[in-house]
Amino acid sequence: MEQMIFTVSEANNFIKALLDGVPQLQNICVRGEISNYKLYPSGHHYFTLKDGEGAMRCVMFRGNASSLRFRPENGMKVIASGRISVFPRDGAYQLYCTQLTADGIGDLHVAFEQLKAKLAAEGLFDPSHKKPLPRYPQRIAIITSSAGAAVHDMIRILKKRYPIAKVILLPVRVQGVEAPPEIVGALNYANKWNIADVIITGRGGGSIEDLWAFNDERVARAIFASELPVISAVGHEPDVTIADYVADVRAATPSNAAELAVPDMADLLRALKSADERMARAQTKRVALLRERMQVLTEKRVLRDPMAFVNDKRELLDHVQKELCAAAQQRVSQRRERFVALAATLDAISPLKVLGRGYSMVRTQSGALLKDAGAVCVGEKVNVQLERGALLCAVEQVMEEDKHG
Repeated sequence: MEQMIFTVSEANNFIKALLDGVPQLQNICVRGEISNYKLYPSGHHYFTLKDGEGAMRCVMFRGNASSLRFRPENGMKVIASGRISVFPRDGAYQLYCTQLTADGIGDLHVAFEQLKAKLAAEGLFDPSHKKPLPRYPQRIAIITSSAGAAVHDMIRILKKRYPIAKVILLPVRVQGVEAPPEIVGALNYANKWNIADVIITGRGGGSIEDLWAFNDERVARAIFASELPVISAVGHEPDVTIADYVADVRAATPSNAAELAVPDMADLLRALKSADERMARAQTKRVALLRERMQVLTEKRVLRDPMAFVNDKRELLDHVQKELCAAAQQRVSQRRERFVALAATLDAISPLKVLGRGYSMVRTQSGALLKDAGAVCVGEKVNVQLERGALLCAVEQVMEEDKHG
């Protein structure tokens, strides 16, 4: 029998037809770990599934990949569903994946953790970005479904606790693919027109699929970008969504969000009444103290006899005047005594006293006091001062003292 010879492409197509004819390979599920993962600009995903003993090439086209709820990553354990066939050009068989789920945990949980890590790294959960809630809001916007029980609970509590506030409902869908863009649109509208002082967004409880709109990245970024403070009120207390992390305040339930958004009017009235009573008591006490002080002042002498103060000052002035006069007289007396003593001293040492005892003073024609006979010459004139009068004399002879005895 003559052996049949195939071309490469014929052999590949023959093997492809064989594989395509096996029903078990047309809807198969394969468990493995992702490696060599690549996302091409075309939107197609290429990766390899491997275990401890083997590996399998896989491709997931853009149409099927659009339904992925998480982002595949190297090292992630998954279950890939699809068909096994041969790509004739390369002659290699591969798994054409139509569905990809995380192994051991749900897709939504993986998607939640991935988005949470991404936004946390960008700082969207940072407490420094959290805005404080207004203490006494005048307008409250509620972004939720108008048909749910949650909105009725919030409106009832808001009206009961703080009836003076205006409640504005922005109805949106909170479940399904249309929900995220509607929630984002309502948040943007509330901020653009500044319709409220605070925003409450959320819904009642449900499964993770029901709450998934509040795990959407678009909703998270819209909450973060809001200039108005946002309270997240999604599900029940155990339910935690991405919106809870991004929002300025997380409420355990929608009812709790209404309680956090406004103060209790009854508490405010009690506080105001208490403050009014304290103010009244304080003013009563103040008036009593002022009355007591006024009574003390009315008994003061200066008020009963206004001239008494003037008379007291007049007496004080007289007293001070007498003291000043006495001090001045004492000062003058002391000065006079000192003057007399100094005059007596001057009189005692006065040259005139010497002249009175018969002595005289001789001066040259220049007025200098003559003490030495040798200071004048024969024929020179000198003035002789006596006690009474003076003489102008001419020197006839100079007799100097014999210094040698």
